[in-house]
Formats: sequence, C-alpha cells, structure tokens
Amino acid sequence: MPIAEPDVVRKLESRQPTAFLLASVRGVGQVDLQPCIWTGAFILAGLWAAGWRIGLFATLGTLVSTLTAYALGIDRSGIALGLHGYSGCLTGIALVTSLGHHPATYVLAVIGSIMCTVLTMTLTTLLKPYGLTALTAPFCLVSGVMVLGAPSFSRIWHGAPKAVSSTTSGDTAISWDDLWHAFFTNVSQVFLVDAWYVGLIMLVGLAFAGVRVVLYAAAGSVVGIVAAWALGAPTSLIANGIYGYNAVLVAIAVGAVFLTGTVWNGAYALFGAAASTGLTASLTSFFKPFGGHTFTWPFILVTWVLMAAVPLMPRFRRSG
Repeated sequence: MPIAEPDVVRKLESRQPTAFLLASVRGVGQVDLQPCIWTGAFILAGLWAAGWRIGLFATLGTLVSTLTAYALGIDRSGIALGLHGYSGCLTGIALVTSLGHHPATYVLAVIGSIMCTVLTMTLTTLLKPYGLTALTAPFCLVSGVMVLGAPSFSRIWHGAPKAVSSTTSGDTAISWDDLWHAFFTNVSQVFLVDAWYVGLIMLVGLAFAGVRVVLYAAAGSVVGIVAAWALGAPTSLIANGIYGYNAVLVAIAVGAVFLTGTVWNGAYALFGAAASTGLTASLTSFFKPFGGHTFTWPFILVTWVLMAAVPLMPRFRRSG
C-alpha cells in the first residue's frame, strides 16, 4: 500500500475533526489500493448507487474499522491513508449480501470490522519479514469465518440468496454485450456488486488516482475476460464479473502500486492477472463442498507469490 511522507500525514491530521471522515473515505479507495480522496468518494458513491444496503454497510464497516484503529493507538500515518478501513468496508458488504438485512447483521458487521483492524496488524507483523502486506486477507478471513458459521445460529441465519458458482456449466459463446458488461462488472465485483454502471463510476474514481492506475485496472479487466473465455468459462459468469475482478486487483497492485513502471513489470502484472482468473475457479471448487467463499483470495495469493519472488529477479524493481 502507498506510504505518505510525514508532512503529508501531518497535513491530513491537522484537519481534525474531519481527519476521521477523510481517513474513512480513503479506506474505501484502499480496497483498490488507492489513497486518493476522490477515488474513495467515487467508489463510495458507486456503492450507494448499487443500493442503500450496500452503501450503508460499506460505510458502517469502514467507519468502525477506522475508529478501532484510532482507539487502539495505531500509527496515524496508516490511518490517515485509509489502510485500516478497507477490510471493514468489504466485510460489511459481504455480510449484508450473504446474510441479508437483519439486526444481527449490523452486530456482526461491527464485530467483524473491529476484528479486521486487529487482524490487519497481526498479518502486517507476520508478513513484514517477507516484504509483503496484508492486502484484503483480513476481510477474507473474518468474512469467510462469519458467513461459514452463520447457518449454525438461528438468530443470525435467515436464509441467504444463492451465490453464483464459477463452476456452473453453460454457453461459452460470447457477444459484444457480454464483453462490455464484463469489462465494467469486473471492476464492481471487487466490491461484490454485479452492476456495470457501478463499475463505470468506480473506473472514473480510479482515474483520479492517475492514468497508470486506471489503465492497469482496464488492462486487468480485459485480461480477465480473455483468460476466462480462453479457458471456456460460461459466458454468463464472465459477463457478471465473476472471473475478472481478481485480475483487476492483481493488475493494479503489481503494475501500478508495488512495482515501478517498466515493460517487464507490466508484463509481470498482466501475467498475474491471467493467473488469478484460473485460480478463481480452482478456489471456488475448493471452497464449495463446505460452503466457503472465494472472495478476493485469488488476488491475495497471486500477489503474494509474485511479490515474494521479486527480490531474486533483478529485472523487476519495487516502487519506493
């Protein structure tokens, strides 16, 4: 994740009492690894456009995670950049989409968001010797455990909408309508939203983070579509963004954030994007027997593998 200079952090913190709100908005943008306030604002607007429940739980999760970081006295530079809000944002969305809108879901969203902040610090400590960051692993762990265990508790489980399986068979012929829908929904599915117009709003937000960022997001989406089609994935799932959202995240992370802008680094990022597409199907099949969820695990695992190898490959250079 991007690190700010000390004077930038001091400037952000001097805006109290708005610093908390600004950090929370940046937390939404950090789901796509971007601390730009406008990126976070546009993404948040897109989430509210997807439905008030999605917007509300995304906001709730981000606010609680960020507030927890303040309460625990975590380094203010990370808080100001939104590094303690993004997993809470995704956890709130995952819980309301998986468990439905019920009073118990609010309680779980608060608890889960608090746990995300704690787990972020745990994983940061464990991964630091390897030069890796937690990414969205706290969200995957917390949300995965909560959703998996929910059916055991009658006050929590009220029946859930059917999840779309990436192992479903179907037509592999792809049309222009499928292609342009997939291009945008690959971006919105990062936030578990299947709506092309939400992806469009989010791409506009990513453009505020820089040309390089939005181009890698777009390239990752295209690679995800091509890889899924080449592997024979069902057209309906490609169009819904099920196979491409991890590719978008990998492309942004490796190509626009963690590595410098060279041809080799760009090719490396897009290779990872394609790999994450295949891994999405594999992990979905792995989780399916016990009701688990793929979430952003393909992005996490592929990015960790690619970045862990960088120190031994002189053609690639880290940013910063």
